[in-house]
Amino acid sequence: MSAKLTFHGGAGTVTGANFLLDAGTQKILVDCGILQRETVCDIANSAPFQYDAQTVDALIVTHAHADHIGRIPRLVREGFRGAIHSTGATKDLAALMFADALRVMQEGASKLGCEVLYEAQDIEKSLSLWHAHEYHEPFQVSDIAVEFLDAGHVLGSALVKLARHGRTIVFTGDIGNSPEPLLNDTEFPEGADYLVMESVYGDRVHDGRAQRREKLRQCVEDTRARKGVLLIPSFSLERTQLLLFELNVMMEEGTLAPMPVYLDSPLAIDVTEVFRKYRHLLNPAAQQHFSEHNDPFSFSSLKLTRGVSESRAIHAAPSPKIIIAGAGMSHGGRIPVHEKYYLGDKHATILFVGYQVPGSLGRRIQDGEKRVEIDGEHIRIYAKRETLTGYSGHADREQLLTFVENSGEKLERVFVTMGEPQSSMFLAQRIRDFLGVDAVVPDVAESFDINF
Repeated sequence: MSAKLTFHGGAGTVTGANFLLDAGTQKILVDCGILQRETVCDIANSAPFQYDAQTVDALIVTHAHADHIGRIPRLVREGFRGAIHSTGATKDLAALMFADALRVMQEGASKLGCEVLYEAQDIEKSLSLWHAHEYHEPFQVSDIAVEFLDAGHVLGSALVKLARHGRTIVFTGDIGNSPEPLLNDTEFPEGADYLVMESVYGDRVHDGRAQRREKLRQCVEDTRARKGVLLIPSFSLERTQLLLFELNVMMEEGTLAPMPVYLDSPLAIDVTEVFRKYRHLLNPAAQQHFSEHNDPFSFSSLKLTRGVSESRAIHAAPSPKIIIAGAGMSHGGRIPVHEKYYLGDKHATILFVGYQVPGSLGRRIQDGEKRVEIDGEHIRIYAKRETLTGYSGHADREQLLTFVENSGEKLERVFVTMGEPQSSMFLAQRIRDFLGVDAVVPDVAESFDINF
């Protein structure tokens, strides 16, 4: 049977994943994320959807990062009433992410006058439509069988496998940087006819596992020697928990002497509780920490700061110290307050451990700008800048190619999405050259007819 696949987001850019499969019997949307750029109130996110939300029968969610879920309550606000499907962990995490995003948008609206994408009742309605599923337990959406495989990217992340009449299309969401200390390895969707895959690091290779931990240790020790502050903008979901785990392990092993670590993110604190709830989804080594009554996300020098007054008090605390705060690209949350305070300090270090979208404050700092504006104040940067690519939650170019290679001999075409243009084009060319598989890089709003 013929179906039409349209790329309403996640094409030509890393964020904003939004793919519509019109299978004739059903219209299925995969992900509905925001575009993440410099401000929390980018007008692109309040633009009308390029399809009628009321005609979409089902929404399938790969994982709970904002660039994959951030416009779901907006979709519901505009009339979507179909079923939403994901893993249980993704549903629980999404509830936290929506509430936090609403708070940030409301603050942005009061300061900048930008539009709030949705209200609390839209979140409640979204969650009422939401169905949770386990990995490897297929369910039906009309005549289409849906199955979740472990993507190994964040807690609860899934590859979405859709099958009908012996034909299969797989949406990867984001593919994990396996093996990881916390998560199980990314599974391979053998037998796929079509892949819609990410390409964030399609043209780059990460640092090795041992190398990245050593680099993290060196950054901490350098901070100790400089009697300064190590400032880490970190995504509240997954990256923060991985950093806590790594610091805990090094302190347990004795390779790193204790140093005060401030986790200054109420969202990250709440997300960590979800990790504890779904500890059975972690890999065996991480689960063993819990079975030995040793919480891998907690240690004696860790201080959790929920309140704003507690957050501001960090500045008065003696150095050396580590501050982990959101947002990961410095476009919201509490990290801009700390950046405004510390970026002008030559004894401070800002450490980037995740992808920084072009145009974001984080990317401009990372790329070496000497002066930035934060909350209307111009800051001259004297702090040291460091980047650890090995802590990315995304597969690199070699892992992505291996993923495609292990997707089965039936594979007819790969749609390379969710990457900067040069990264997507590079990966598509490698897939064609090394594997002999047709690979295309869709434009935004471009449609393709597929045999499904």
